Amino acid sequence: MPRNREGSGVKAYLRMGDWVGRHMAAISPVLVLLSVLFPEQLALLKPLVPALFALITFQGSLGNDFGTLAEAFRRPAAMLAILAVSAIAMPLLAFLLGSLCFAGNANLVTGVALEYAVPVAVVSIMWIGMYDGDSSLGLATLLVSTVLSPFTIPLTLRLLVGASVEVDVLGMMRSMIVQIAIPALAGTAVNHLGKGWGKRELSPVLAPAAKVMLCIVILANSTTAAPYVRNLTPQYAGAIAFIGVFAAFGFVLGVIVARLMRQPRDRAATMTFECGLRNISAGTVIAAQYLPGEVMLPVTAGTLFQQILAALAGKLIERFWPKDDGVSS
Repeated sequence: MPRNREGSGVKAYLRMGDWVGRHMAAISPVLVLLSVLFPEQLALLKPLVPALFALITFQGSLGNDFGTLAEAFRRPAAMLAILAVSAIAMPLLAFLLGSLCFAGNANLVTGVALEYAVPVAVVSIMWIGMYDGDSSLGLATLLVSTVLSPFTIPLTLRLLVGASVEVDVLGMMRSMIVQIAIPALAGTAVNHLGKGWGKRELSPVLAPAAKVMLCIVILANSTTAAPYVRNLTPQYAGAIAFIGVFAAFGFVLGVIVARLMRQPRDRAATMTFECGLRNISAGTVIAAQYLPGEVMLPVTAGTLFQQILAALAGKLIERFWPKDDGVSS
């Protein structure tokens, strides 16, 4: 009987994780709303964020192995294209357009740039799997994007907005190395040395907990934006709308680049999702720890749009790369 109860508990735990994952598009805006309504209470969770985020990154990297990374490097064109779009083109365009739209408010411009300077989202792997994408390319690109982020994020912010907003480059790099790079490499090493054990056994066990941790991170970090959301001005509303439109542009740009490179469906799906989905949790962690509170507004706004836009991007993939075709002409 105790064994049956234990089995039932495990099944309930796994079902809970599945439910949270399937409904994240609806859950994320609710979490942001709760943070706005109860910022003082939920801000008590902030000291937990660095450790929780490191664990989330570790779990998300358990699907990687160094062989996958090597395979992607043997055919690097698609990976380089994703990294060029996500780490160079999107932050630069976001900064330029943000500077035009929000001239005079350096914090909003910084938030817009930060939103698109963060690495590829771990959740992109879920969407790649749903649309039969190239998981090896997706995992390898995610790992490279994540490991490089302690250097690319501070450098991007310093180059784009360093003169108008004080950026603690060394502090930011230390945090990203501890919270992103080291956990990502550790997860990859566990799976590689265990010959797939991390992906087969450990990742499914940790996945439900990681999804709950992600909810806690969103709750805690979004409290920083509460004063600005509560006092929503036309400029703040414009920043939220800007993020929605630009987030959609990221997916469309992924489709365009994949079409221009004449990629097959599996690689096109990977490029679309990894160009469009950003690790917003990393952005909120950075903004909360190192930047003025107003920066958080455009960063957290991304949680309102990303998952819904990913579902719409899947329709674009089906439109341009029907399953029975190879390369669309």
